[in-house]
Amino acid sequence: MLSSYVSQRLLIVIAIALGAAGSVLGEETRDEFISLHPENARYFQWRGKPTVLVTSGEHYGAVLNLDFDYVRYLDELQRQGLNHTRVFTGVYREDADAFQITDNTLAPATNRFICPWDCSNVPGYHGGGNRFDLTQWDDDYFLRLKDFLRQAAQRGIVVELTLFCPMYKDSMWDDSPMKSTNNVNEVGDCGREEVYALKHESITEVQLAVTRKVIQELRDFGNLYYEVCNEPYFGGVTSEWQHRIVDEIVSTERTFPHKHLISLNVANGRQRIESPHPDVSIFNFHYCVPPDVVALNSHVNKVIGENETGFRGSADVLYRTEGWDFLMAGGALYNNLDYSFSVQRPDGTLVDYKSPGGGSVELRKQLGILKRFFDEMDFVRMKPDHSHVHVLTPNLTSSVLATIGKTYVVYLHAPLPNKPKKLEEHLRENIEVTLQLDFPAGDYRVVWLNPVTGRLDAVEEISHLGGKRTLVSPRFANDIALRVTQR
Repeated sequence: MLSSYVSQRLLIVIAIALGAAGSVLGEETRDEFISLHPENARYFQWRGKPTVLVTSGEHYGAVLNLDFDYVRYLDELQRQGLNHTRVFTGVYREDADAFQITDNTLAPATNRFICPWDCSNVPGYHGGGNRFDLTQWDDDYFLRLKDFLRQAAQRGIVVELTLFCPMYKDSMWDDSPMKSTNNVNEVGDCGREEVYALKHESITEVQLAVTRKVIQELRDFGNLYYEVCNEPYFGGVTSEWQHRIVDEIVSTERTFPHKHLISLNVANGRQRIESPHPDVSIFNFHYCVPPDVVALNSHVNKVIGENETGFRGSADVLYRTEGWDFLMAGGALYNNLDYSFSVQRPDGTLVDYKSPGGGSVELRKQLGILKRFFDEMDFVRMKPDHSHVHVLTPNLTSSVLATIGKTYVVYLHAPLPNKPKKLEEHLRENIEVTLQLDFPAGDYRVVWLNPVTGRLDAVEEISHLGGKRTLVSPRFANDIALRVTQR
């Protein structure tokens, strides 16, 4: 076990040493930081192109779990054309029983947990091994974190690094290095709901210090943005504490030549954003079915993302349609929580999991089709606008993105409840849809896309006199996408 770890560390050191002088980044990504699009701040720009982030990613333990082969994981995301992942820093971890997740990557085996803080020589850590010293940094951890980011950058993958997470249960707090029984610094002698509330100066100082350290170490990575805290609406996390962390990120980066975007996780489902912090650029939500949270927060004029979903069942159709619906509503980021990734199956081929959600090779292929579909259109200049569709039979769930006179995209699918008890009762085969689309005169190309296979099931060149035009789809099962583009 030890020799394997030493070998892994040596390989990481060599890989970084082979990078460009003075940088852990390759030539392609130097000085190219993901940012808000200069013409439309509801979307991203990365490597000179308008960008939406789409993925179906593992349960956030890729770095903190020493047994997880993140290279094979990132290879799978790249193979399916996905460009995003979410990862936790290691300040928070879980045990094997948490949330009934099969082979949870956030629950490393004994002595296989790594985090920003170094271990002391004092035994007694609840998760096994020695207690942590919250004044000392683990160099091996930062080597692993940087290599993860470097590997992701080489594969065209943007990383959301989530700095903190609430302690949902006492068992999470029992395993936290910040709890007083797990460190030698006498920090964290409090209940789990007081950890992120500015109530204890000593623990707040530890949190600010680890934030500064992470920000300083990762200053050169352009394929990165920071999320302050996962699901802060649980576990006593206060807005004042979150804003204090945002201020620390901004202060630490003040002299950096390039700044990173900052995200706040706002709510499960929907909530109107009020008085947003001016330095926050991404507002993430979880479990957005339907995706009305995007329109609800159009006044913010920043990125609205859905950076976690699940708990609806395991069927691919649930998360495929959810991803399409969210991006078609004007969202810029979609991440399905994919339980087919595990330590034993870092390539995402675990099939017989019992976790509370979905994920599969097939779903990732389908989300890759969604990502490529958006890459092929000028979404920065498009707006959600259902007024262009006047007749739709049969009655399906529909969404429309349009640039008037240039491009119209319509996504249609069988109506699905958030958590269907009998999914098969809602699925539909052999659908033929008729719709009336209202658009100006001109020559257009009409394309019907199969979101499961990526095939163009029908393509037609038309000359339109203006006004309403009846369009009839090829037959399909469950969902289909229409794109009408001026020639």
